[in-house]
Formats: sequence, structure tokens, C-alpha cells
Amino acid sequence: MTPDVPASRVAFEARLRQIGAERYHDLHPFHDLLHGGGCTPDQVRAWVINRYYYQHSIPMKDAAFMSRVEDPDLRRQWRSRIEDHDGTDTNEGGIRRWLRLARAVGLDPDYVASCEGVLPATRFAVDAYVRFVREKTLLEAVAASLTELFAPKIHANRIEGLLKNYEFADDSALSYFRNRLKEAPKDVAFGLAWVLDRADTAEKQDQAAKALTFKTDVLWSQLDALWGAYVQPGRIPPGAWQPGQGLVDARAA
Repeated sequence: MTPDVPASRVAFEARLRQIGAERYHDLHPFHDLLHGGGCTPDQVRAWVINRYYYQHSIPMKDAAFMSRVEDPDLRRQWRSRIEDHDGTDTNEGGIRRWLRLARAVGLDPDYVASCEGVLPATRFAVDAYVRFVREKTLLEAVAASLTELFAPKIHANRIEGLLKNYEFADDSALSYFRNRLKEAPKDVAFGLAWVLDRADTAEKQDQAAKALTFKTDVLWSQLDALWGAYVQPGRIPPGAWQPGQGLVDARAA
């Protein structure tokens, strides 16, 4: 096959999945520490605070994407992603579920929602993802979302590990992850088919693969930031959350 000839649909999907197998953030040592029960309460809190910034930015990313979509069918399919996070009259949404996790680990949900303690590197990485979706082609934007192909495994491992190793973990605290096990498959099925249908040249396949790689870098860099600030060597940058801040009860420190 020459470089200008696109791979078959099967081969291209395998290429995308290989990116996840090699680069998805389930391979990061922070997740081994978290799921294995090795995180201190403050390390768990730091993860909750910083991951919230990603969670709260996802609907804005999706809204930016939809603002560029002229096809009403695509907009109809995509808007459920915003509802899954922001909630509806019948669905509290992922953001509220994440704030319930924040309270369960001893954090004031209002403090977490303020995003005041987010690490600079987390903010830069997540903002870069929102900007990527706003500025790149629709194909690249959808391809970047395909990290959800690999999410069910990490959610299942997280539920098992947190329930086994942490006192705060119960069905209420972990409801975000349980709901994503139900919500993500529909998004993945649509997004993957959409990318496979439209990446019909070698150039477009390369663009999609690079977009997915970029997204894995966004996720990985967030964990690198957590590791450097709160695990080893533990250098918390100015303005980022300090243990003892933003607690529901200061005595919990």
C-alpha cells in the first residue's frame, strides 16, 4: 500500500485502537496508585479537584463543536453529550455527580466548582483541548473524543479499586463512573462510525490519528501534573490547592 492510499476501514480502526493501547492514561502510575489504595486522602482530593476542571470543560468543548456544525442530524446526536454532563430535568448530570464525589472525599463542592485550586498544567492542558475542538476540523474534533473507546475499562477498574480501598467510596460517591459505563458506549459507537466513514483518504486518517494522540497527551499531562505536585517530589505550584484548603470541615485535615 502506498502512502497516498487509505487503509481499509478495519485497519484504520485497529490503528486508532492501538493508540489507546499504547498511550491511554490508564497506563499512568497515578492510576495504579489510586486504584490500588495507595493514595493519601489529600492525593485523592487533589485528583478530584483537578479532574473536575476537565469535567466542567467538556460541555463547553461540545458546545463549541456544535456551534460549527451545520448538519442538524449531527447536532441532534451530539447534544446528548452536553446533557449527560450538565443534566436535564430527569438526569442530574455528570458535573453534579462529580461534586457529590468531592463532598464524599471531604471537599466543599463550592470550592471545587470554583476551580480556584486547579494546577496550572491541568488548566493549560484542558484549555488546549477546548481550543483544539473549536479550531480544528470537525473530523479532528470528533476523533479526539475517541479516547472514550478506552474509558469503560478504566471506569470499571476505578469502581472496583475505590470500593475496595477507600472508606468514602459507595454507590453515591461513585455514581459518576457507573453512569459513564452506560452513557459512553452510545457516544463511542456514533463517534467511531462517524470518523471511520469520513476519514476516506490517507491524509484524513493521519489527521484523525494525530487528533486522538493529542487527546491522550491531554489526559496524560494532567496526571503528570498531579504526580509532580502531590506525589513525587511534591512541589505544589503557587496558587494550586494546598492540603487543608476547601474542606467541608477543616477538622477533616
